[in-house]
Amino acid sequence: MPLREIQPGNRGFLYVNAHPGGCAAVVDELWQSAPAPQGPPGAGPVALIIGSSAGYGLAATVTGLRTHGVRGLGIAFEAPETERRTASGGWYRTARTAELAGADGDFAFLNADAFSTGAKEQALDHLAARYGRVDHLVYSIAAPRRTDPLTGEVHNSVIKPLGSAYRAKTLQFDGEDGTARVGSLELRPADDAERDATVQVMGGADWKLWVDALAERGLVHDGFHTVALSYVGSDLTAPIYRAGTIGAAKQHLEDTARRLQQDLAPLGGRAHTVVAGAAVTQASTAIPSIALYTSLLRAVLGDDFQSTARQAAALWRQLTGAVPLRLDPEQRIRLDDWEMDDEVQAAVRERWAAATTQTLAALADTDWFRAQVGRLYGWHVPGTDYDAPAQTTVPWPAGPGRRAQTPQESGTRR
Repeated sequence: MPLREIQPGNRGFLYVNAHPGGCAAVVDELWQSAPAPQGPPGAGPVALIIGSSAGYGLAATVTGLRTHGVRGLGIAFEAPETERRTASGGWYRTARTAELAGADGDFAFLNADAFSTGAKEQALDHLAARYGRVDHLVYSIAAPRRTDPLTGEVHNSVIKPLGSAYRAKTLQFDGEDGTARVGSLELRPADDAERDATVQVMGGADWKLWVDALAERGLVHDGFHTVALSYVGSDLTAPIYRAGTIGAAKQHLEDTARRLQQDLAPLGGRAHTVVAGAAVTQASTAIPSIALYTSLLRAVLGDDFQSTARQAAALWRQLTGAVPLRLDPEQRIRLDDWEMDDEVQAAVRERWAAATTQTLAALADTDWFRAQVGRLYGWHVPGTDYDAPAQTTVPWPAGPGRRAQTPQESGTRR
């Protein structure tokens, strides 16, 4: 396989190429930061992790494998290499995660659209044949669209306020040197159709389909626990997040958790949403105001800003019963106390009010944020030689009942 010289080819927060070595190094860092193994590899609970290649889902996968020796299946929908572009960052991260899990592990990866009926059937066939029952379902998907498997209708999500227009304060990186500045963007309110479509994509509809499918196949183990990753955030970002179309979807997710809790109770199961803390993810960079807010939050907290790995470790301790569940009055598992501390939020609020292009350098950690965005694609990772040609042709790990999949065999992915 020939080596390839690659460049990030980025414009702002969007990168057209991922670096395989950098992506692997990011996974290595996650692996090393996870708590030490608490048992032999592949001897832990059976987990189905949907959205296992990025963000909170990746952190939950790596920590589950490294610390708890989970068995089971991870599902992601990643793009293979083409003549013009590398594979996606999630493709390379998944390959490295599988390598670290090693031959002693018992965890497979499926590259498929988790919204589809075919992906559910393939995943459940594998779980039924290999394990019989499942202990944990972790749901962590952020997608721009979803095809309803029952109706065939395609729903497209939007990021808009509800009720009235909103002028969002934004963080922008301009010019070839990526100079950071404070900009603004006015967003018109969503109409009912846009709101409903966003709920269909980002709400709890698909999560419930997965849980129902497991239950119908008799794959729900005694003590089964399913969680869906969510976010609440600050009142600073509420107009575009919690009080916007995304917030409507998150509310639907929480309502779904309560319905699932009732459905699972006779089976000894539980369902909760998990309110995680702020993180730099591909999804979050698309939401106006979140980038600026996160940069300010990092400047306030410094190294006390909790990584996704640290949050995932806290989640697994609760899922495995090592510590009691930390539930708020809405019965949500909370991992964001470090972010939502009153003093922290007051400090961020003060900086937000004072943030202009001229004051930005003194108030926000924009260099850190820009580097974190690059790391999503394997760039800006210390110790990675970006001048050397890279091996970009990396097979997808062996999936359920099949050998490792080459990029050419996988077809086109979003």
